[in-house]
Amino acid sequence: MLVDSRHLVEDVNEKLIYWRRHLHENPELSFEEVETSNFIHSELESFGDLLITRPTRTSVVARLIGSEPGKVIAIRADMDALPINEDNDLEFKSKKPGIMHACGHDAHTAMLLGTVKVLVGLKDSIKGEVRFIFQHAEELFPGGAQQLVDAGVMDGVNEIICGHVRSNMVTGKFGVLSGPVLSSPDSFSIKVIGSGGHAAKPHQNIDSVIIAAQVITNLQQIVSRYIDPIDDVVLSVTQVHGGTADNVTPEFVEIGGTVRSFDKEIRKKIPVEMERIIKGITEAHRGTYEFEYKNGYRPVINDVEVTEVVKNTVIDLYGVGALDDIRRGMGGEDFSAYLQKAPGCFFYIGAGEADMERNYPHHHPKFQINEEAMSYGVSVYSNVIQKLLAKSGVGHEVKYE
Repeated sequence: MLVDSRHLVEDVNEKLIYWRRHLHENPELSFEEVETSNFIHSELESFGDLLITRPTRTSVVARLIGSEPGKVIAIRADMDALPINEDNDLEFKSKKPGIMHACGHDAHTAMLLGTVKVLVGLKDSIKGEVRFIFQHAEELFPGGAQQLVDAGVMDGVNEIICGHVRSNMVTGKFGVLSGPVLSSPDSFSIKVIGSGGHAAKPHQNIDSVIIAAQVITNLQQIVSRYIDPIDDVVLSVTQVHGGTADNVTPEFVEIGGTVRSFDKEIRKKIPVEMERIIKGITEAHRGTYEFEYKNGYRPVINDVEVTEVVKNTVIDLYGVGALDDIRRGMGGEDFSAYLQKAPGCFFYIGAGEADMERNYPHHHPKFQINEEAMSYGVSVYSNVIQKLLAKSGVGHEVKYE
């Protein structure tokens, strides 16, 4: 039986705004969240009834042990900022030039602190353990999640959840999706090597620019012609660097970009196809190449049963109309590291204004959220946790190796 936590959520509303604004004013980049983690640690200590640890230099984990034995449910918030100069006129604007909370991690941290506060107030009714993970470095590969998994924070965890604010979703709405939610964000670099020479005598040179142009064009055929059109795949060339003068053919051109996919077999196939094309074109024009492909985070794949609990909780609290119709996206998230250890659900919390023209995208210098979204998040968090603790068994474990 769930304990009504609405009055406890109302009690933390003012603190949610204070926490979020303090963090927004004092952002820190990935792997540098020293003051952020110290602030979180201090706030958690003030709540009492928690076992608090520092698994890494800039992360914090708090454990709430209930009155009786039971399952272990984890919940995660990321807390790093981005290297962006804020362009908002706010009283709590970032105090650090070139660093900004432009993805909502300040709100994530505040919501998790609020959820801890609420559940500490319900400790006597909790059977089992709730593990609160305040994670560093989500924005920068290799990410903080895998470091925390390696440090043992998921040991014994049965299920895990994570919410992410979304500026293009109206406050009061939620996006909850089973199965694949976010892709694997891989990256690549290519060095096309020709021979330098005078641009007025192209017949004496091996033109790396012409070869690179053909490589870029032909790489697009991988998605359009070598991958089943039903499968979601993106291959984007995002960087081209070459040359120093108008009258010199450069010796080499460097190309960089990203590949996004969901299926592990397709993920293995793409770099093979890429190198086949790169090798064929460069050799055909007497050039050579260097090719490097780096796997990023695994795709985020939600467990069906845990996701159903989240979805039903939203309906119970706010009605079926609170569920927004969303599709999986090609972004990436290191929450996938936790899902290798336990089934879970990554879902979206609407944090935008009704007038969509006022909502700037994530990672934009004018990104902002509607702070009312945080109380919605805490309500869903605290109720989902209670439901998962009360639910017998666990979800079906979904792994992506």
